[in-house]
Amino acid sequence: MKKQIIAISLGLMSIGMFAQKKELRTIDKAIDKSDFKTAQEGIAALEGNESAIEQKYEAWYYYLKGSAYGKSNVEKAVEAYDKLFEIEKESGKSKYTNEAKPKLNELIQFVSNKAINAYNDDKDYVTATKNFYLTYKLSPTDTIFLYNAAVSASLQKDYDTSFEYYKELQDIGYTGVTTQYFAVNKETGVKENLGGKSQRDLMVKTGQYSTPTDENTESKQADIIKNLSFILIAQGKTDEAVVAIKEARKNEPKDLNLLLNEAQLYIKLEKMDKFQELMEEAVQLDPENPTLFFNLGVVNHNQGKSEEAIEYYKRAIELDPEYADAYMNISVAILSGEQAIVEEMNKNLSNFKKYDELELKQKALYNKALPYLEKADELGRTEDTVKSLLNIYDLTGNKKAETLRPIYKKMRGM
Repeated sequence: MKKQIIAISLGLMSIGMFAQKKELRTIDKAIDKSDFKTAQEGIAALEGNESAIEQKYEAWYYYLKGSAYGKSNVEKAVEAYDKLFEIEKESGKSKYTNEAKPKLNELIQFVSNKAINAYNDDKDYVTATKNFYLTYKLSPTDTIFLYNAAVSASLQKDYDTSFEYYKELQDIGYTGVTTQYFAVNKETGVKENLGGKSQRDLMVKTGQYSTPTDENTESKQADIIKNLSFILIAQGKTDEAVVAIKEARKNEPKDLNLLLNEAQLYIKLEKMDKFQELMEEAVQLDPENPTLFFNLGVVNHNQGKSEEAIEYYKRAIELDPEYADAYMNISVAILSGEQAIVEEMNKNLSNFKKYDELELKQKALYNKALPYLEKADELGRTEDTVKSLLNIYDLTGNKKAETLRPIYKKMRGM
């Protein structure tokens, strides 16, 4: 009796194995016909008891599972492919692995494109966050996608998720530093980023480009600390934000980016005295940086210290003679003195002599600001520079207004 039971059990086992093979063939045929609904139904019937699948069919099963779910359920598809790779690695075979790898790469590209399109075209940061993070999980070496997920989450104001992702970036030591491959276009004389090294080298070899150079992008580590601090501020945790960035600066006290990020933190906290203090420290670290002097000019101007602001702007111009914004801001700082003159004029409407003196003083102020404003317009014409010039030309009776007025109207679409 005992032998009979064993024989019956073995018979049932062989029938089950035959049924498995038949079901897998049916699924395979459905996938070949792109009938993924039928294929997924067949997989669903086997999923509940995957451990019972015969060893020789396991790789086939997981390959079919990944192919059946594909883009309709990327997570399940990738999980199946990963299991397939594990099985075939242990067995020393690669029959289905070789077929699955291109499909896996296709899925990663699909999710990545979905994230990029949601971010750039639709401004759908919820979808972008989900798919950037999924891309990272599918391809953990592509850590840029984790950074993109953190940024997207922040833009949708999902600060908890953004904070979690930025912390994960810190934990894995993410820098975001990449190498860019440049060469000079011989025809235009312009230095261009030519993508990859092989592409750049090929273009140089053809003779269309010369002077190849490799340049590394800046590290994003300081930005990550800054963003973590800003998230803490958005969550009302200002004390934690200050502590976080100060702790980071303890380790890198001479890191200019970290210092500037701390300074930016104080702008958000509206502590301009602290901002100025840090900007002055930054100038000591990088005395040839015109932007630092420009920022000090802005701070002083906002505090009503126009003369000090002008000196900082002039220092920025010494370091960068084509700093258009610095010229513009000098003119603004000079013209800030007009308000006091106008108030005096209004008080002396009946005192013609005094009024005329004040009017001359006002015109002198305009003429003092004019060269800086004209230089700003020369370096980078905008609607604001043209409008400001027109106002001064009209108030001072300058004939240049006749030439500039039609330009201004055209800029405004009039």
